[in-house]
Amino acid sequence: MAATPVWSVDPRTGKQREQVAVEATPEEVDRAVRAAHAARGALADAGLRADFLRTAAELFDEAAPLVVEAADAETALGSGRLTGELARTTGQLRAFADAVEEGSYLDIRIDRADPSLSPPRPELRRYKVPLGVVAVYSASNFPLAFSVPGGDTASALAAGCPVVVKAHPDHPATSELCASLLRRAAVACGLPAELVTVVHGFDAGLELIRHPLVAAAGFTGSIRGGRALFDAAAARPVPIPFHGELGSLNPVVITPAAAAERAEEIGGGLAGSVTLGVGQFCVKPGLVLVPEGPDGDRLTGALAKSLGESGPGVLLDHRMRDNFVSGVRERAALPGVTAPVTPGPGGEHTVGAGFLSVPASDLLEGGAHEVLLEECFGPVTVVVRYAAQREAAEVLGRLGGNLSATLQLSAAETEGAPGPASALIAQVTGLAGRILVNGWPTGVAVAPAQHHGGPYPAATSHSTSVGGTAIERWLRPVAYQSVPDALLPPELREANPLGLPRRVTGA
Repeated sequence: MAATPVWSVDPRTGKQREQVAVEATPEEVDRAVRAAHAARGALADAGLRADFLRTAAELFDEAAPLVVEAADAETALGSGRLTGELARTTGQLRAFADAVEEGSYLDIRIDRADPSLSPPRPELRRYKVPLGVVAVYSASNFPLAFSVPGGDTASALAAGCPVVVKAHPDHPATSELCASLLRRAAVACGLPAELVTVVHGFDAGLELIRHPLVAAAGFTGSIRGGRALFDAAAARPVPIPFHGELGSLNPVVITPAAAAERAEEIGGGLAGSVTLGVGQFCVKPGLVLVPEGPDGDRLTGALAKSLGESGPGVLLDHRMRDNFVSGVRERAALPGVTAPVTPGPGGEHTVGAGFLSVPASDLLEGGAHEVLLEECFGPVTVVVRYAAQREAAEVLGRLGGNLSATLQLSAAETEGAPGPASALIAQVTGLAGRILVNGWPTGVAVAPAQHHGGPYPAATSHSTSVGGTAIERWLRPVAYQSVPDALLPPELREANPLGLPRRVTGA
């Protein structure tokens, strides 16, 4: 059988640019995983891992013009956006290098033996060890920060796990370039290049999740694709952890008091968030609860004005463009739904931003309107006009899990006195992994306290894919009971030769 070519495609024209690779055969996937598995011991030295990550960041900085040019040619995201994304990517690599050297991610705990307890307690020492080879499934909308050199790869390598990446078909040339930089960094640090490998092709992705030497997987993408891989991971003879980010509506609730206080400001801010990255952010606000009445009308008027002034944009590929156009058309045709600014095709290769509006009472009837509670990828949001707080709460009660939930409150409502605002906080805490007040969800800070995940279907686990604790996905705890000091791993020895932080008998 002839090899299936992998083409780089220009989303601005829909034309093929170059053949980058061929889709990996089952035998090639097997070789990649086995080579990664064989190389995993090279990551045992924490100092080498940190050097590897920092060297990779330096190489990406040096190659920044090439990386940005390659990514823009395949995604049309623009050099400004991609330059920022590259900075985020190298920042992640350096942050995980720091985390490796600091060592608290190992969660070392030592309980001294205490024969006076009933029952007596033996000597126990616990820390975390790497799982093994990690399969990473690249995202379409972040060709750097959530793809080959992104957070899943960086955190897995930091944990001591080799990585095999299934490249996204929207940016194969960028994926190969990024993989070559990571492999160069490995070799420069005296590590095997096989610690990072890229494979292409839908079937290769399935072979990867089923491979017996793959120990865990990270995914960012659609509910349909992520759920298929999640089910495959669970159906293996030995199931493995599957950390997937699958999709999110990211609801926004605007209180009547907030609309009265700053309708125009909120409307303009919402438009900016909906159109950022041509609406292709996983945390785009896709459902917005706006009060009925003059203040809500002023807000939607400001939203309409800002969206109407935004120019057409190019989506990541023409399949996504077609899905966006058909998805908007289906939603706009529902009874009670209006399109104050009609989103849809802006040209042969572009789309225009807009929003749909529906009364909360119609949405709560269910039926065909349920589609309004599903993510529509692209520059569109659904505005739900509610008559009373009860209606807003009922709409929120219909939602599944989300990555984020945003509340727009008045100055008085943010003072903290118990009331409707605190009730809203409590309700959306059950819906989302990140709660915002008087901000917009687009833009996820890479920080130790960040959480990028949420209840299903936003994510398939309770872990985060952004921030320092993302490393925890690729580790498992092991306890050593009454093991002689000389036989313990260096991280757990009494003298603490590596100088790691540890909790000893609760202190």
